[in-house]
Parts: sequence; C-alpha cells; structure tokens
Amino acid sequence: MADDRCIGVFDSGIGGLTVVRELQRRLPNERIVYFGDTARVPYGIKSTQTVTRFSREICEFLLRFDPKVIVVACNTASAVALAELEEMLPVPVYGVVEPGAREAVLHAEGHTIAVIATEATILSDAYRKAMAKYNPGARVLQKPCPLFVPLVEEGRHSDDAITRAVVRDYLEPIVRLDPKVLVLGCTHYPLLKDAIAEVTGEGIRLVDSGEQTARVVVERLTALEALSVRTMKGSLSCYVSDNPQRFKELGQRFCGHPITDVTWVPHEQFLSHDAPSPVV
Repeated sequence: MADDRCIGVFDSGIGGLTVVRELQRRLPNERIVYFGDTARVPYGIKSTQTVTRFSREICEFLLRFDPKVIVVACNTASAVALAELEEMLPVPVYGVVEPGAREAVLHAEGHTIAVIATEATILSDAYRKAMAKYNPGARVLQKPCPLFVPLVEEGRHSDDAITRAVVRDYLEPIVRLDPKVLVLGCTHYPLLKDAIAEVTGEGIRLVDSGEQTARVVVERLTALEALSVRTMKGSLSCYVSDNPQRFKELGQRFCGHPITDVTWVPHEQFLSHDAPSPVV
C-alpha cells in the first residue's frame, strides 16, 4: 500500500516551517501543503475560543487539498484545539505537544523538566498534563516567553544583543532551579536555540517539540503504510493570509532552503469555498 496524497501542515505564522524542515529531511519525496496564518499571528496571546475557531477554519481550507494527515505545527493550537480537531477532521491529525512531552519525560529520568512556550500554551497546562501520562509524578516548571516569537519574526538571530538579553532575562531564573530538560514549546524557539543553549549550558538537554513531531508523523505513516511511493523529489506549497513576500524572505531561515511557491489567500477567499487550484 501507499498514499501519494499530500501532508497538510499549519501554524499561526512562519514558525511551523521548522516542523516542515524536519518532515522534508525525513520524507524527501512527500508533497507538503502549508498554511501560515500570518494575518492573525500571534496565537499565543489569544483566547482558547479564538484559537480554536482559527484552527477549524484553517483545517477546512487544508481539506481542499485532500491531505492524508494534518499536522498542527503550532503549540498554542495543539494545546487548546487539538481535541476538537481530532473529532471534526476526517483524516488523522497530529499536534506538537504530546511528542515533545513524551521525549522530555524520557530524558528527564525523574528529574525536573522546564517548559518554555507562549502565554496561551502555558495557561492551557497542556505540557504538564501530557507529561503526567508518562510520569504522573513529573516535576514541571513552566515559563511563558512572549517576546521570543516577535524576535524571530523580526529576523533577529541568536547572536543579536537584544535577543541574548531577552533570553537571559527569561531563562536565568529557570536555570537556577536546575532542570535536567528544557522543552522548546513553540516552533519559533528552535531559531533561538544557540542563544538558549548559551544560557542553559551543557547540563540541560533541549527538546525540540517540532522535531519530535516530525519523527512521530513518520512513524505513524510508516505503520499505516501510507508513505508516498513517488520517485520524484517532494514539493512544498505554502499559503498565507498576509504578506507573502515577507514569508518568502523569512521562510528560508526556518526551512533551510529558499521558498518559491507562496500564495496569498485573501480573507474572503479563505472563508469561502473558492479554493485555489490543488497541488499536483
């Protein structure tokens, strides 16, 4: 058996491309359709109801491309909307919280785990709840880092003085509490990994939830015998709700290669069922 349909991926903006990067590395022949909600980013400061509504709208859009799975490459949406999406979608849907939580518990070996994420993800308590499934007694520290996303979206790097100052301000109090594992609970955060590692040092293991999610998707597709058997190189088609040029410019940093296929979907088209031409 095989399944040549595409993999749908979405995020509140551009950060989910770090998950795409891992998917492409592991599944080079797959077609990926990505939606970045760049008009409504960030999700991390919005209410549960709003994030859930946005996530439903995006999934309905992605279903136009007949995906075999949908990956919620947004920690905030995974934390607050995944259960509802699992109920409404006719295809399997995978979030980024559970894989990261599982990996963190595995490496913590009973020691303290720290989680950094957006305000909405922290308030949802999704990581602590997910970790409790694997270790009911897990000690979990959670810290919102709301400035990390705008720093990344502005194109600032780990060696930027402002970035390093903000990272130190957020993380030095956590480091003093001596966790063994630090979960990067937002898909933007891997872009600041060098600055984060500089503060945490070698004694704290960093877990990238996006990377772990890509691994889980590969495992599930393999188990379902749903991998593509196409011999040609895979493709990435991106749709955004605003500013496609900026998405192209920043996207290369997230994906590790140029992004050429980016389509702007105006709000009225997005909500209607006037779908763009499917990827072939």
